[in-house]
Amino acid sequence: MKTILISTFAMATLLFSCKKDDKVHLQPHDQNHMMALFHDMLSDMEMMEMTMDPEIDFPAMMILHHMGAIDMAHLELEQGKNDSLKRTAQKVIDAQQMEIHEFQAYLDSANDKIDEVPAFTMEQMTHMKKMHELADIQFITGDIDNDFATLLIIHHQGALEDSEAYLMYGTDPYLLKKAKHMIEMQTMEITELRNWLMTHKR
Repeated sequence: MKTILISTFAMATLLFSCKKDDKVHLQPHDQNHMMALFHDMLSDMEMMEMTMDPEIDFPAMMILHHMGAIDMAHLELEQGKNDSLKRTAQKVIDAQQMEIHEFQAYLDSANDKIDEVPAFTMEQMTHMKKMHELADIQFITGDIDNDFATLLIIHHQGALEDSEAYLMYGTDPYLLKKAKHMIEMQTMEITELRNWLMTHKR
């Protein structure tokens, strides 16, 4: 069911994007600053050394994932024009910087025992591949506001999937609570971003 819903979302995004005004010019992805930040994040995540322990890899991956969102949000604050999206960007920075500190504190206090759950690692790898694929089919224009909203949706979907996977395979009460909180908050932000794109005909 989760896969079906994600596929439906991706198709809806594409169908809506195809209705854009013909005057909107697309920008090649390899020339787009926001896309470059998104791919930098994915590269960092792919290079992370996996332990196959959800209690270690989930917070470690979320730190890198959050750092990517923060970089994108800083670019929105610096070059974006829409006040609503700038407020969203500041919220992302504030919330995800705090969570980075919390996840790092958790990792610093974690014991050295590793309990491997290969199925969780496979989920994480699948989610990274899916983020790559979804990002690469988005309509990117070079308009910072449009590109921030578009790619942050893909970013947040990746966080949702990793959080759902942790709820399935993880056991730590603190991380279970964090995963549920991220699902709740980032689902709300995805809705807000999709509404912004629709309202602004992006």
